[in-house]
Amino acid sequence: MSIQSPVEASDASLTPAMRQYAAAKRLHPDALLFFRMGDFYELFFEDATIASRELQIQLTSRDRERSVPMCGVPYHAAEGYLARLLRKGYRIAICEQMEDPKLTKKIVRREVTRVLTPGTAIDSGLSAEQNNFLASLYLDEGVAAIALLDLSTGEFRTTEFTGAAAIEQAVDELTKTKPAELLYEAAHPLFNDAASAESLKALAGIRTKTAIDAYAFTAEYAIPLLERQLGTHSLDGFGLTGHGAAAIAAGAVLHYVRNTQQSELGHIDSIRFYERSECLQLDQVTVRNLELVDTLFSDGSAQATLFHALDCCCTPMGKRLLRSSLLRPLADRGEILRRYDAVESLCAELIIREKLRSALDGILDLERLLGRISLETAKPRDLLALAVSLRKLPTLRGALEGLTADLWRSNLDRLDALEDVQSRVESTIVAEPPVTLADGGVIQHGVHAELDELRAISHSGRESIAAIEQRERTRTGIQSLKVRFNSVFGYYIEITKSQLGNVPDDYQRKQTLVNAERFTTPELKDFESRILTAHERCIEIEKQLAEELRQFVLAAGGRIRKSGAAIAEIDLLTNFAHLAALRNYTRPSIEDRCVLEVIGGRHPVVECMMEDAGEGRFVANDLYLDASRDAGGPAILLVTGPNMGGKSTYLRQAALLVILAQLGCFVPARSLRFGIVDRIYTRIGASDNLARGRSTFMVEMTETATILNTATERSLILLDEMGRGTATFDGLSLAWAALEHLHAKIGARTLFATHYHELTLLADQLPRLKNVRVGVKETPQGIVFLHAIEAGPASKSYGIEVARLAGLPASVLQRARMVLKQHERSERHNVAVETEAPLQMTMFTPLSQTIVDRLESTDIDTLTPLQALNLLEQLKAEIRGLRDGKGSG
Repeated sequence: MSIQSPVEASDASLTPAMRQYAAAKRLHPDALLFFRMGDFYELFFEDATIASRELQIQLTSRDRERSVPMCGVPYHAAEGYLARLLRKGYRIAICEQMEDPKLTKKIVRREVTRVLTPGTAIDSGLSAEQNNFLASLYLDEGVAAIALLDLSTGEFRTTEFTGAAAIEQAVDELTKTKPAELLYEAAHPLFNDAASAESLKALAGIRTKTAIDAYAFTAEYAIPLLERQLGTHSLDGFGLTGHGAAAIAAGAVLHYVRNTQQSELGHIDSIRFYERSECLQLDQVTVRNLELVDTLFSDGSAQATLFHALDCCCTPMGKRLLRSSLLRPLADRGEILRRYDAVESLCAELIIREKLRSALDGILDLERLLGRISLETAKPRDLLALAVSLRKLPTLRGALEGLTADLWRSNLDRLDALEDVQSRVESTIVAEPPVTLADGGVIQHGVHAELDELRAISHSGRESIAAIEQRERTRTGIQSLKVRFNSVFGYYIEITKSQLGNVPDDYQRKQTLVNAERFTTPELKDFESRILTAHERCIEIEKQLAEELRQFVLAAGGRIRKSGAAIAEIDLLTNFAHLAALRNYTRPSIEDRCVLEVIGGRHPVVECMMEDAGEGRFVANDLYLDASRDAGGPAILLVTGPNMGGKSTYLRQAALLVILAQLGCFVPARSLRFGIVDRIYTRIGASDNLARGRSTFMVEMTETATILNTATERSLILLDEMGRGTATFDGLSLAWAALEHLHAKIGARTLFATHYHELTLLADQLPRLKNVRVGVKETPQGIVFLHAIEAGPASKSYGIEVARLAGLPASVLQRARMVLKQHERSERHNVAVETEAPLQMTMFTPLSQTIVDRLESTDIDTLTPLQALNLLEQLKAEIRGLRDGKGSG
C-alpha cells in the first residue's frame, strides 16, 4: 500500500490535526517537522522514518493499517534529540500549540514558531571551545564578502576581499573557519554553474549550504536591516565605511536568523569588520599542516594539536578566544608587547595567579547563557547558572587589583561585577529550580504576595477545608456538618435531613440525596474557584515574573557581553602565564629585522606528549635565519637527513614558535628573537583531492605556486619534500629552481627539507643558503636518531635502515642495498656543474639513457670495422645534438 503524504493529499481526506500538519509542512518542506501534540513532539511520514533512523527511536503508525509512519519524543526532553539531528545537518521546524487545550473546545491552534538549522543551533550540547558560526558568502563584480555570526554567543564579524583572487581568499577564510552552515544567493550563476565554480569546490567540506532569496543580498534591503538591528543610522562606527559588500553579507545573515528564529535577537548588538592583514595570515593549508586545532588524521587524537597543548583555560569564553587566536595570531607589535608585559607581570606573582585561576574556575558560559535568554530558550536553571557565575566576579576584580600592566588595568575597567543582576536573579529564582517553568515552583517565596497565597491554598487545601468545616459547625450548631468534594459538584456542605431546620438562610441548595442535602456558600464557592485554579494561576504568575526577570537581564545584556569579553582575555592571559611558569617558557624579543633566532627551542606539542607518555625529555635545537637584505644570512636552511630523524618536527617547531610568539604567549626555548611575520606558508606532505580532480602532485604544485607567487620577505616558508610526487629528475629540477627563486626573488625566511642530496651543492653558489642536517649515529646494530640539528649536509638518507626498522623482509633489504650501490656509482656522473654559466645542471635524460642502452646491447665481437665506425659516428652525432640542446631521434 502506497503512503500518501498529507502535503499531497486533499484536505478533505485528512483529520483536522493532519490538516494543520499538512499546512505547516507545505511552508517548510525541507525541514523535519516536530508537531506538538500534548506532551510529545510527533513526526509523520518521511520525517518519522528519518528521525527514527537517526535517533534510534521506535517507528510506529497513526492508524491500524500502518499507512502513516509516526514517531515522537517528549517535549520536555526534546533538546537532546534536536541537537543530534542538527549535528547531522538536518533542518527542523518546531510547530507549537498556541492555545491551552483546557481552554478551548475546538482543535488547538498550532503554528511553526522556530526553524532550527545547524548554523542557528544554541543548545547546551555545543562545543564549549568552538564557535558555531552561521556564514554568508556574497559575490559581486570583483569583490567577495563573508559574514560570520555565532547566534549562541552573539559574536558577529564580517570582511571582504577584492581583486582577481577575491573568491579564492573568501573561500579559504570560510574553509579555515569551518562554519556549521553557509548561506548563498540562490540565483547567483556562479553557484549554479559547476563548470565556472572551480574556486567554490573547496566549500564542499561545509556540510550544510542554504540558498536564500536574492533580495536578501541587495544593499536596499540588507544594509537598513543591519542598521535597525544595531540601533544606528550609520555603520561607520563599526568600521564598515566603504565596505558595502561586507555589510550586505551581514544583512543577509540577519535576514535568515530573523526568519528562522522569529525573535528580536537582542544579544546581537555589535559587529566587527576585520582585515586579514590585521593578523598573521594562516591559510587553510597551513592550519591543517601545522595541526593547530585539528589533527591531520581522523583517529580522535585531539591531544596532538597545538590548541590542546596550550589549553589550560578555565572558562568556555577563554577556550574560544584561544582557539580563534590560534587561527588569527596578532601582527601588531604594540599589541603583542602589551600581552608580553601582562604575562610577565603575572608570572612573577604566584599567589595572584592562583587567585585568578581559582576565581575563573566555575564561571560558566556567560555569552551562551545570555544568548539562550535572549532567544527565549533559557530554562530556570540557565538563569540561576548566570547568577552563580556572576557571584565570582567581585573576587575576580579583587585579584586583578594587584596587577599594574596595561592589559590587566584595561580588563579591570571592562569587568563589570554585575552585582545588581546577580542579586535580582538569586532573589527571584529558588536555589534548586525545576527543569521548566511549566513544573512550577521556580519563583522564591516573598517575591509576589498573590503567588504566595495561592501556593498556600494549593499546599494547605485540606487544612483550609477543615477550618471551614469547624467554623460552620460552630456557627450553625450542626455537629454532623461535613465539607466534601467530588469531581462532578466540586466542594459542598452535606447536612442530614434531621438537621435541615438548622440550615442558615445564606446556604444555597446544590443537590438532594435520600438522607441528606448538599449546600454551598459564597465563601465555599470562592474557595473552590481559588483552589481549583490555584496551580494554573501560580504557573501564570511565575511565567510573568520570569519574563520580567528575563527583560531585566536583557537590559543588562551589553554589560554582560562586555564582562564576558574581559573574562575571556583575562583567562587567556592567565593561561599564558600559567604555561610559562609550569613549562619554563621564556619571553620572546621582537626585532625590526627579518630575523628568526631560536636558542634551545622545543616543539610545544611533542614535548607535552612525551611528558604525558613518560618518554623522557625533548631534544632542544637552535635555529638562525636572517632575511634582512643587508645581512649575510642565512635566509634559507636546507635540511637533509633520514626519515624519522626529525626534519618535519624541526620545520613545524619553527612555525609554532612564531605563532606562539605572535599570540603574545611565551615560548618553549631558552631565547627567541624574531621580526614580525606577515604570513606563514607550509608545503608539508600531500594527498589527492579527488573532489576537485587533482592528483597528489597537482596539489603539491598548487600549494608551491601559492607560496612562490604571494610570499614576501617578511614571510616564513616551510617546504618539506618538495617534488617527491613526480619522477626523480623532474622533482629535483623543480626543487632546484624553486630554491633559486626563493633566494633571488623573495628572500623570505625559509626552511627547506629534502632527500635530494644534489641540492646541497647550492650552498656553494647561493650565499644566503646554508646546509644543516639531523644527526644520526651509526652502530653495528643499526642507526640511532639523535634528533639534533647539525651544520652541514647529510651524507646519505638511511632509507634502507628505516625500512629495516619498519620490518621489511631481509631479502628485500639485501636486494635494495645492491641496487643502491649500483645507482650510487652511476650518480657520481649524473650531475655536473658547468663553469661557463652560474650554476647550470646537466643530468642524464631519456635520450642519453637510450645511447647507453644501445652500447650495452651491441655485440662488439660480431661488428665489422665499418659497422663499428658507423655506430660510433651515429652516437657522436646524437651526443652533439644533445649538447646543442637539439636532441636526436
